[in-house]
Amino acid sequence: MIRSILAGIAPILLTLATTVDIAYSGQRAQGPGPKKAWPQFRGPNGTGVSADTGLPTTWSTTENVAWKAELPGRGVSCPVVANGRVYLTASSGFRQDRLHVLCFETTSGIKLWERQFWATGLTQCHPKTAMAAPTPVTDGDRVFALFATGDVVGLDRDGNLLWYRSLARDYPPISNNVGMAASPVLWRGTLFLPMENAGASFALALDKHTGQNRWKVDRQRGINWVTPLVIENGDSATLVFQTKAEATAYDAETGRKVWEYEAGLSEVSTPNLGENGAVFVAGGDFVALKPTAKDAVPEVLWKSNKLRMAYTSAVIHQGRAYAVNNAGILQCADAKTGEALWQLRLKGPFWASPLIAEGRLYITNEEGLTSVVQLSNDPAILATNALGEPVTATPAIAEGRFFLRTDKHLWCVGEKKP
Repeated sequence: MIRSILAGIAPILLTLATTVDIAYSGQRAQGPGPKKAWPQFRGPNGTGVSADTGLPTTWSTTENVAWKAELPGRGVSCPVVANGRVYLTASSGFRQDRLHVLCFETTSGIKLWERQFWATGLTQCHPKTAMAAPTPVTDGDRVFALFATGDVVGLDRDGNLLWYRSLARDYPPISNNVGMAASPVLWRGTLFLPMENAGASFALALDKHTGQNRWKVDRQRGINWVTPLVIENGDSATLVFQTKAEATAYDAETGRKVWEYEAGLSEVSTPNLGENGAVFVAGGDFVALKPTAKDAVPEVLWKSNKLRMAYTSAVIHQGRAYAVNNAGILQCADAKTGEALWQLRLKGPFWASPLIAEGRLYITNEEGLTSVVQLSNDPAILATNALGEPVTATPAIAEGRFFLRTDKHLWCVGEKKP
């Protein structure tokens, strides 16, 4: 009875156990200046590609580990990094009804702050996932966290609460049968939420400063885990939302439908943007689309049934497409034609998506083993690095380091810095 009363009053009361900022005394830290960021799921605009250099190719539980931090609960959400801080979510409690947002210093691993909230939506889910499944997103000054319960929160970089929304209370028909996991994305002043599930399904655009609705578009009901893709075009942008039946692009400012492509698609793999403006969507076929005039069906450039994915997303890089299938086969194809170029067997299974940096592909399997592949016409496995803990979240790359999360720890892999 008391719990339900508390859950219905002002959201600020839900910030139960906040950890005092360490060494910052609530004031904004004066960092060494802008640093390369990894602001959302799969990095800058969801590409899975990093421009960082100096990354290690080998590590273990002791070698090339800069630091390791304990986590208060489970999660399959990925770390995000900006301006010397790494943000992460977790969920704990018997019913996973305690929701955590954490912030660590990238250099030392010191926990700067932690904020906790009570879940207001349903918490049942598949044992493989958790309420901390969607990856947070940051603009460097703020961090926004969506949980599978439909709770979404905006915080500043020092952990001060900016706003809070209980989408399960605003839209009661929302369901969480297996565990929602699609992640929010940002474009300028707007936060976009993919809320597709077995219940009330919609695409929602929120003002990032206030959390208030800018627009809302109904979507097809159905369990779905696809993070949207932002396609910028000068001062405007479109957002591609994908389900197993279609991929639809909406105008970022208004929510107006721009184009739609109907096919049997993946309800897990995130769309990709190619160097030539092509949009790549996964499903029974891996399809390269070329958006044309507004309101027109995109042109299909090519299809391939050889680029198959299970729970991962593809990476498009320097004219090539890379995908990992359910059997652990890394496949490479020409991104312009779809022609298969080569394949390489890796040790799976994989939940984390592949990443590319410095001409190498990194992919971490469910056991926490990261394969490092040198990309060329004759690819080679350079190393296999074990952490000894299960990994289902895609790592982040920033500041010349890897940030990998397990259920128990956040690992920072890279050279130790003073």
